[in-house]
Amino acid sequence: AALRADTALACLQSANHEVGTVQPVAAVAEACRAAGVPLLVDAAQSLAWGPVDGAWSLLTASAHKWGGPAGVGLLAVRKGVRFAPQGPVDERESGRVPGFENLPAIVAAAASLRAVRAEAEDEAARLRTLVDRIRARVPELVPDVEVVGDPVLRLPHLVTFSCLYVDGETLLHALDEADFSVSSGSSCTSGTLTPSHVLRAMGVLSEGNVRVSLPSGTAEAEVDRFLSVLPGLVAGVRERLGAPVGPLARTGAAADAPSLVVDALGKLCPIPVIELAKVIGDVPVGGTVTVLSDDEAARLDIPAWCEMRGHEYGGRQGTAYLVRRLV
Repeated sequence: AALRADTALACLQSANHEVGTVQPVAAVAEACRAAGVPLLVDAAQSLAWGPVDGAWSLLTASAHKWGGPAGVGLLAVRKGVRFAPQGPVDERESGRVPGFENLPAIVAAAASLRAVRAEAEDEAARLRTLVDRIRARVPELVPDVEVVGDPVLRLPHLVTFSCLYVDGETLLHALDEADFSVSSGSSCTSGTLTPSHVLRAMGVLSEGNVRVSLPSGTAEAEVDRFLSVLPGLVAGVRERLGAPVGPLARTGAAADAPSLVVDALGKLCPIPVIELAKVIGDVPVGGTVTVLSDDEAARLDIPAWCEMRGHEYGGRQGTAYLVRRLV
């Protein structure tokens, strides 16, 4: 759909940096070739694990992603592809870049890539087993968790999950105090307080998002320790935020109260969803709750909560979100 008559260049990640899903580069490259559009592939996250298949036109990567020196980038231009730099240039490097190259760092980048690729197959198999354990065990150990990304077509070392009723930044701090360095794509950790565009496009939960990246050499014992401390940390964050515990669909709700309004204006993720969960049982089945929220993350998290809980999301008008209780 992106290949219109005026498309000058198509760009694609070989694998998504946030959730680890591997993209169909070869198929996209063929579609681009048929349309006469060059394809630029960002292979920063995947190049350490193997070559990028397909007749792409240009490929980029960053050496620090495979343990090489920071500040060294890689640009591969396929023979026959017309390429002209847009910035200042001089006679060096065939007129592609200005100034003197950092040759020691360039050599180190190539040497480090060669070294990690020599061990990539065995290490990828080992890390994939550890990631499979995280993907399977986290939903068993922690209630109300959504693991995102393709379970099969993915990088071997990445796993991302979202915890309902959790402030992502608070959870990251708690994990940091337990000596685990992870990241998040949730709205709670961005400077703009908006959900990750990747999670938004996937339509999944953004609150309490945790991205775990296992570096080469990660020990099995460290994964086991992570799984042992995570449930308590999540429970602690939920308790501090006043999140509901257990099922809240109460019986005997007053038939004369078919609708409620929750005023969560000015409150940030995950408070609007927590307030919704607290009152959904106060309306009868078929009744509605209107959540008033000006938090950007609510656009993603309220529909995701409805899908997780089996309720109907009735849409949004301005800052008002309509939810109908179905169970």
